[in-house]
Amino acid sequence: MVLWDNGRIRRGPVIRDLCRAFPRLHVVRFPPYAPELNPDEGVWSIAKAELANGRPDEGEILRAHLLGAVTRLRRS
Repeated sequence: MVLWDNGRIRRGPVIRDLCRAFPRLHVVRFPPYAPELNPDEGVWSIAKAELANGRPDEGEILRAHLLGAVTRLRRS
């Protein structure tokens, strides 16, 4: 089963060929924009709120902030 967001980029001939090649593949199409149906949207919304207004000067500091936010999300 594939949960598909049905965005314009995923409606071309390559995707149609893939679905024809694997007829047992069950595709559940979401509307093109439906954040309430996508659990990832809630996770990223919380992470972005926690990380807002930060501007680390180094990539390693950014990485530490991101890992901390994801770890706290995983525990909640």
